[in-house]
Amino acid sequence: MDAFHADTHALITGGAQGLGLAVARELIAQGCRRLVLADRNREAGQAAAEALSGNGVDAGFHPVDMGDAQAAQDMVDAAAGRMGRVTALVNAAALTDRGSILDTTPDQWDRIQNANARGPFFALQRFAQRCIDAGHPGGCVNILSIVVHGGLPFLAPYGASKASLLYTTKNAANTLARHRIRVNGINVGWMDTPAEDAVQRRYHDRAAGWQAEAAANLPFGALVQPEQVARQTAFFLGPQSGVVTGSVMDFDQRVIGAYPDTNDT
Repeated sequence: MDAFHADTHALITGGAQGLGLAVARELIAQGCRRLVLADRNREAGQAAAEALSGNGVDAGFHPVDMGDAQAAQDMVDAAAGRMGRVTALVNAAALTDRGSILDTTPDQWDRIQNANARGPFFALQRFAQRCIDAGHPGGCVNILSIVVHGGLPFLAPYGASKASLLYTTKNAANTLARHRIRVNGINVGWMDTPAEDAVQRRYHDRAAGWQAEAAANLPFGALVQPEQVARQTAFFLGPQSGVVTGSVMDFDQRVIGAYPDTNDT
């Protein structure tokens, strides 16, 4: 594969597993040799970084609670200290706790908003500040969700947090373009990850192997896979996407706004 990311120094939140880890692997496959995984799961994060390191790859781990804005900013500084600079930021970490407009508590709302919107905002802020101070371009991808278009009743606070991050994506892209810092987002559909498996078991009483049943009811017969989204993330961060910024892609198999043909029987 072409070394599109040979000069990339990447910081990936939620990097211990799932999509974050898939992004790290994809960037490495495209030439990235310096990256930092950030996650609240210290054991899994350290293991992931160790597994990725070697053959010229230096992967580090930084423990972080993205609900703490100062910790999110310190994370960027720590990553820059380890790698010399940070040229790519992926905000993939998120809480997916359930709650509707009828039962979400203020504490739950704050916890989800802090981790999914506030922390990523200030991580991006510090990332942009460092890029500008150092005089080099940068790229950020914010992992959003297809539920920003409305979503399910039990995803009210989660969807609101991702909608907030979508606005940040657009606003920051406009603000930072003159500094050659590109910011894009991906509205990810229902994805097969370890975190989603845990959520389905905890909140929806699904048994092992639920993925096959869920996939059978989807248009393409499959859940979104982390590796697929990782390739799009790497594209947005790399030179192949040129000057694209402020773009938000719906990465899903259902078309927003489309309805079944009323002529079908």
